[in-house]
Amino acid sequence: MSLHAPPVQRPAQLPLQPLAQPSVQPLTPPLQPWAHPPAATDVDALKELGAVGGLPRTDPDIHFLPIIGQVEGHFTLPTKNKTTKYEHVLPQLAAIEQDDRVQGVLILLHTVGGDIEAGLAIAEMIRGLSKPTASLVMGGGHSIGAPIAVAANRSFIAQTATVIVHPIRLTGMLIGVPQTYEYLDKMQDRIIRFIVANSRITEPVLRDLMFRTGELMRDVGTVLIGREAVDVGLIDELGTIARAIGYLRARIEERRRTVASGIGLPAPSGPLPPAPPPFAQQPFGPPAPSPLMQLPIGTTGGPPAPVPWAPSIPAPGGPSTVGPRASLVAGG
Repeated sequence: MSLHAPPVQRPAQLPLQPLAQPSVQPLTPPLQPWAHPPAATDVDALKELGAVGGLPRTDPDIHFLPIIGQVEGHFTLPTKNKTTKYEHVLPQLAAIEQDDRVQGVLILLHTVGGDIEAGLAIAEMIRGLSKPTASLVMGGGHSIGAPIAVAANRSFIAQTATVIVHPIRLTGMLIGVPQTYEYLDKMQDRIIRFIVANSRITEPVLRDLMFRTGELMRDVGTVLIGREAVDVGLIDELGTIARAIGYLRARIEERRRTVASGIGLPAPSGPLPPAPPPFAQQPFGPPAPSPLMQLPIGTTGGPPAPVPWAPSIPAPGGPSTVGPRASLVAGG
C-alpha cells in the first residue's frame, strides 16, 4: 500500500479576457467653437420674450447697439434702474471696429440721459468708427442721449419720439465758489461743441433751446418732438427702423463697391457735412455770454442774483456746501 495520495488533476487555466469598458455618452454634445448655442425651448422663449420660437436669426453684417435707461457712470445705480454701462459698450465698439464680419452699426436709443463723461465717451467711440453708422431715437433720446444720437453718420427719429435738451445738472455736494460755476460752464461747452460739430444745428440755436424757460414745468430746456428735432437741425431725418436699416444697406453696398474697385474707403454720402476738425481748430469764435459768468464776486449787499438753471447760491456768511455728494449727471 502506498502512503502517497495520487496527484490532483487541476483544470487548465483559461487566459484572462480584459473587461470591456462601458461606453459613457455625454449628456449634451460638445459645442464647436464656431457653432451657435442651442436655441431656447418654446417655453423659455415664451417666459423671457413673450413669443414662441425666440429671436429670429439676423445677418451679422449689421450690429444693433441699444442705449437704454440711464447711462451709468463711475457709480453703480440701484438695481431697479435700467442702465447702459460704459464698460459693456466701449469694448463692444472696439470689437466692432476690428471685426470684418460687421459692416455697419445701428444705435437704438431709448434713454433718459445719465453720466456726462460716460455718454461723451460712448459718443466719441461711435464717431470714430470707420464703418457706416446710423442712430434711431425711439421713445426718448434725452439729455446726454443727444450727443450719442448725433455721433452716427446719419441720425433718425421716430415721429412720436422726443429729445429734451437742457443744461447740465448736479446732484449732491456743491461748493459755492465761482470756480465751480466756471467748471460747469466749461463742461456745458464740451457738450455744445460736440453736438454742433456733428449735426446741422448752430450754436446760438442750441444755446437758446437749452436755456429756454417756460417750456418745462420744473426745469430749464426744450422738448423736441419728432419733426421739431429735424427742423432745428439736431436730427438728420424723420424715419423708422426700415429707413435706418435701408440707409445702412446702401452705405455698406457703396463701401463694398468702392473697396472692390481699388479706390479706397468712400467718403460719407448724402447731405451730411464733412468730418469736423479737432476742437482746437473749430471756428467757433468767442463763446456766447453765459449766465454762469455773470455771478458777482465779493458783493456784500445780499445774495447774488440767481442763475436760471443752477442751484441757489447761499448768501455771504452762510453755508458753502449743499447736499451730500456731487456727481456729473445730465438727465434721469
